[in-house]
Amino acid sequence: MNVHSLARHTPFGRETLVNRVLREGWSVSQAVAQLGISTRTGYKWLARYRLEGAAGLRDRSSRPHRSPARTDAVREELILTLRRSRQSGPQISRRLRMPKATVARVLKRAGLHRLRYLDPPEPVKRYERERPGELLHLDVKKLARIAGRVGHRIHGDRSKSIDGAGWEFVHVCIDDTSRLAYAEILPDEQGPTATSFLRRALAFFRQHGIRVERVLTDNGACYRSHVFRALCLGRSIRVLKTRPYRPQTNGKAERLIQTLLREWAYARPYTHSRFRARALKPWLRYYNHSRPHGSLDGKPPVSRLRQAREQRA
Repeated sequence: MNVHSLARHTPFGRETLVNRVLREGWSVSQAVAQLGISTRTGYKWLARYRLEGAAGLRDRSSRPHRSPARTDAVREELILTLRRSRQSGPQISRRLRMPKATVARVLKRAGLHRLRYLDPPEPVKRYERERPGELLHLDVKKLARIAGRVGHRIHGDRSKSIDGAGWEFVHVCIDDTSRLAYAEILPDEQGPTATSFLRRALAFFRQHGIRVERVLTDNGACYRSHVFRALCLGRSIRVLKTRPYRPQTNGKAERLIQTLLREWAYARPYTHSRFRARALKPWLRYYNHSRPHGSLDGKPPVSRLRQAREQRA
């Protein structure tokens, strides 16, 4: 009990109760009324004092005198075996005729209280191309347009959404080696739009001395279109595809999108989409030239380009 020594209902207050009743001749009802406690509580402390003396006025431990025995190892192993066969906690409880709480504690101790924990995560496979331009990652992120006021991603109130504001699409690409990035906000994610974006992205990377050899995309329709494939074929660019339902394959583009959302798209309470679009180019300049990158030892992407030029020289 974390209280000062003269507070009520502490050993000092209980001793006062005992002194008034047993030594000063107060009645129990008078003493408890003065101390602000119930009559039953007063008799309890008097009985403890008569039985144990002054030691009986101290607080006792709340620990139970005995605790239920822990489930034996054989039963625990049986619970875990059934769990590994993907049975739920209630199913195991019914089958073994054990309390659900007991089964839940055993599963919690073993780290199997969630079904997803039965399947260990796949080992992370990290890779990085040797030189800039060997591989370019492409992806698209759909964003809701902002029309006249801040969206719910900022204020959190979905009841104030504006119907019919529409969508806009952020096309992104990032070099696998240097992490140099390029992005544009475009009206759709169709084949001609993605093709025009790639054409401008190739020009951007060419300005930085990078010749693109391969591009990695998901299986979206825009990247399977004839115009997109024709552009890549005409530029001698090999097109690689990610595994279906495996966004980790295109992890660098996915990571860039998350950084874009956190540091640009939703970093400020924009009142209109045009203000958000206006902030994209300055942010990309900051990302490429100043922002420390975790996979580049805290250096910006352009530092990797300078390093590649020095190695070639």
